[in-house]
Amino acid sequence: QSQLVESGGGLVQPGGSLRLSCITSGFSLASHTLGWFRQVPGKEREAVSCVSSDEHRIHYKDFITGRFIISRDDTKDMLYLQMNNLRPEDTGVYYCAAEVGFLDVQRRCSAAQFHYWGQGTQVTVDF
Repeated sequence: QSQLVESGGGLVQPGGSLRLSCITSGFSLASHTLGWFRQVPGKEREAVSCVSSDEHRIHYKDFITGRFIISRDDTKDMLYLQMNNLRPEDTGVYYCAAEVGFLDVQRRCSAAQFHYWGQGTQVTVDF
């Protein structure tokens, strides 16, 4: 059974940092386009960042403004999201996602493009 499992969420004060991790079981992340998404109650799941299967293309949504870094280690089947200078509006459940093959992440970094999802990890930015 293919699974993605996120970890690293928690409560952090504004301006703080968190590093989210996503590990897979049942399949290899190599040859998959990967992404981080987030969702708050009452809103649609939104993309945060995506990285192509060849690791040469990375897309960040505008609201990231240079604060987050997405990375992958295919030798360990791991995906990461380093989040710095966190703001209260970054609060939400963060999900990792995978899709087989190469996606043009500049144009297709959206939830509808991904079929494999983790269960999410809660990130709360508050005093």
